[in-house]
Amino acid sequence: MAESLVAGVDSSTQSTKVVLCRAGDGTVVAEASAPHPDGTECHPGHWWGALSQVRDLLERADAVAVAAQQHGMVALDAAGEVVRPALLWNDTRSAPQARALVEEFGGAKAWAERTGSVPPASFTVTKLRWMAEHEPDNARRTERVMLPHDWLTLRLGAPEPVTDRGDASGTGYWSPATGAYLPDLLRAALGHDAETPRLAAPGERVGETAWGAVLGPGTGDNMGAALGLGLRPGDIVVSIGTSGTAFAVADEPAADPSGLVAGFADATGRFLPLVATLNAARILSAAAAMTGAALYELSALALAAEPGAGGVTLLPYLDGERTPDRPDATGVLAGLTSSNATRENVARAAVEALLCSLADAVDHLAAQGIRPRRTLLIGGGARSEAVRALAPAIFGTPVTVPGPAEYVALGAARQAAWALAGSAEPPSWPAPPATEHTSEHTGQEIRERYAALRDSAPQI
Repeated sequence: MAESLVAGVDSSTQSTKVVLCRAGDGTVVAEASAPHPDGTECHPGHWWGALSQVRDLLERADAVAVAAQQHGMVALDAAGEVVRPALLWNDTRSAPQARALVEEFGGAKAWAERTGSVPPASFTVTKLRWMAEHEPDNARRTERVMLPHDWLTLRLGAPEPVTDRGDASGTGYWSPATGAYLPDLLRAALGHDAETPRLAAPGERVGETAWGAVLGPGTGDNMGAALGLGLRPGDIVVSIGTSGTAFAVADEPAADPSGLVAGFADATGRFLPLVATLNAARILSAAAAMTGAALYELSALALAAEPGAGGVTLLPYLDGERTPDRPDATGVLAGLTSSNATRENVARAAVEALLCSLADAVDHLAAQGIRPRRTLLIGGGARSEAVRALAPAIFGTPVTVPGPAEYVALGAARQAAWALAGSAEPPSWPAPPATEHTSEHTGQEIRERYAALRDSAPQI
């Protein structure tokens, strides 16, 4: 009898990626992808269209689960039709509404206690308030609010709207500590009550696809990556993708009143405190454009410069920033002189800035009591030789780099295998192969100069 196959879907900002794996050990037997439109809002139909392009691969699976970008606001009317294009996590237009909601409900400490997080502009609840203020007709039409993975799971065959605790914890109207929705917060944002998806148990079978495959509940992308990597308490992941994230699995919920750490839940019943930055791999893309280099050339340029980039420092808040919360900020290139204004130094400054920003994120986790057993570096940006070489000095610890893989999609596939097996815990898949990187140098001086620029820049 042929071994069962499971499919994991990663529906990200930029594309849909699918991995088809053996259910028993997670071995990838096939992969496929399809692009999404660029931008900070997207009609959900584009996600379904991309998924339909890889349907042949999906239909080989005995079980399927979807991990998708967190926070996206999918607003549906009474007939289940999409009211407007989904506002995505990287859309910062709701920053004023985020500040207003925090003040209306008792300030940052009260929000952290109730929801585990202080909502920035990326959170769903702030986008609902923006729609209520700027598109009142659309807000009045909205009868149900869903997240990207919820909507795709419903389209794949779930008999009712369903979500999981991991993705729900990024809405701003669900409590990781109690496991319950907070309808008063949703009502205050949208202007009236709206239906929310049922919360599935970790690993629950939530439906069946048209071709008879078991449907797992799905989750958010960061929770999918944690599941795909097989994280345990003490593991800190630094992910360099469109956004940058630092997160760790924890046994207790986090509630950071500073708002720097989002107190998310994970996809297994534990918790996933997380710090996110808006600017990550795009810092490297911008530096490549500034230096006239291809991305693969940027790494060589950076490694040709001395540590500290000859005194050039970049503050990489190119598209606003989430951590720290500066949605209207812009980038700053400081310390330029006629003698150090070289392509090599600009490239080095960009790599150092990216890593300093993420090292700040790791420090915020440490302030919440997270003590790292090991640090793992993943994401597209981790493929840069310069990033891998400079990371240990900037982070101040050895860095483990798992082999390149679609870890979000792998996590979704592992959840699908869990739902297929009906077991109490997810299947034990082998840990991915990894390399360890160390450094004889210290990045303390680089981090201090970066911090000085960060703290002196205009707080806009």
